[in-house]
Amino acid sequence: MQKRIAVTGATGFVGPHLVAALARRGWKLRLLVRRWSPLPPLAGVDAEIVWGDLADETALRALVNGIDIVVHAAGLIKAGRREDFATVNRDGTARLSALAPETPLILLSSLAAREPHLSPYAASKHAAEEALASRSGPWLALRAPAVYGPGDRETLAYFRSARWGIALQPAVPGARLSLIHVADLAEAVALAVERPVPAAVYEIDDGHEGGYCYADMAKAAGQALGRPERTVGIPRILIVAIAAANQMAQSLGGDARILTRDKVSEIFHPDWVVHDRRFASMVGFAPHFDLETGFHDTILWYRSQKWL
Repeated sequence: MQKRIAVTGATGFVGPHLVAALARRGWKLRLLVRRWSPLPPLAGVDAEIVWGDLADETALRALVNGIDIVVHAAGLIKAGRREDFATVNRDGTARLSALAPETPLILLSSLAAREPHLSPYAASKHAAEEALASRSGPWLALRAPAVYGPGDRETLAYFRSARWGIALQPAVPGARLSLIHVADLAEAVALAVERPVPAAVYEIDDGHEGGYCYADMAKAAGQALGRPERTVGIPRILIVAIAAANQMAQSLGGDARILTRDKVSEIFHPDWVVHDRRFASMVGFAPHFDLETGFHDTILWYRSQKWL
């Protein structure tokens, strides 16, 4: 009998890639989709749609009923109010877990959860992990670092500035970060579905030991764009000013922005490097993209969509 998997977050940046990775492996998909969201690309994919969100218990019950495993990829990365992060990321995870207490549940988390004191977002992701740790059924939390690739609007600004030969970076001496291409992240989650590992919080990246400095990113972007890049460090005071302007725009009814004053502490944290490599070795994960090929693939996609 074909196994059934429930997925939240199918309409986000990672979601369509995750849906495709699971469909390739023959899973019968059931997707939670908010009523105002467009459906993810589903060409050739056998998927049942449940309309609702993480606050809707009726929809969540329908989502998990008779399901073999749940992948929880939905989450809030920007919000109009600080408390919204906890409402969605923490409470939504706890609610989903409580409605399927014995069903294996995989949470797509964030490396930000390692530093919950830095921002409401980081605290909410850490709290979501804690909600899983108290459940009776099997669980896994997979912390992703910065994710980039086709469909990503949040890192588009970086590539747009790089197009003009300027690679912007926060002025943080010695800062390093890990990265992963979205298709590789989707494959890693699919492997977690197929090859269960002991319940724990794990980290994942593209396999580059020690992460990258911003100069590495600038070099890779320059190679993909066919031009040299000059790195430009942005001082904290300027980013704080931009964040304050964003929050003012939000308070006047504008859309939620990812760069707010709460986000600044995350941006200027010097260590976003993956240190825990247990998961990749346990499931045999081998990334397809390194930094150079990943940036090249991303830029080709942006150009094909006329985003860049």
